[in-house]
Amino acid sequence: MTARLNSAQPYALGLFRIVVGLLFLCHGAAKLFGVLGGADGNGGTVDTGTWPTWYAGVIELVGGSLVLLGLGTRAAAFICSGSMAYAYFKMHQPNALWPMENSGEAAAMFCWAFLLLVFTGSGALGLDRLLAKRSTATERPAAEHRPVAA
Repeated sequence: MTARLNSAQPYALGLFRIVVGLLFLCHGAAKLFGVLGGADGNGGTVDTGTWPTWYAGVIELVGGSLVLLGLGTRAAAFICSGSMAYAYFKMHQPNALWPMENSGEAAAMFCWAFLLLVFTGSGALGLDRLLAKRSTATERPAAEHRPVAA
């Protein structure tokens, strides 16, 4: 049973990455474009350039998209994790200590989920893996040409 689960691990990790990236992307789209209820729940958007909400929306949209696609996953996940750590400690934690009390569960979960992706990479089904396969295929040295002896 363990061997079977271990063989599925890259695919489970890839699916995890896709779901986390999609959910994060949705938060950014809501803030920047007013979709899915918008930033205020009524279809509103945040004002361009407002600190930190607009910048968080850009990180969520771009970072979530990159993680969803599995493109530059480790770097994008690192930035996304840091933005969620900032969101938790600057916006939520001053209100109360525990995430249940300060409504910071989403920020804490996203922070740790992205930190996991920093260390594990994109898993299966990501463009990182596809591009790595292509680059190793083109970097292989050409076969040595030996003269044919008659």
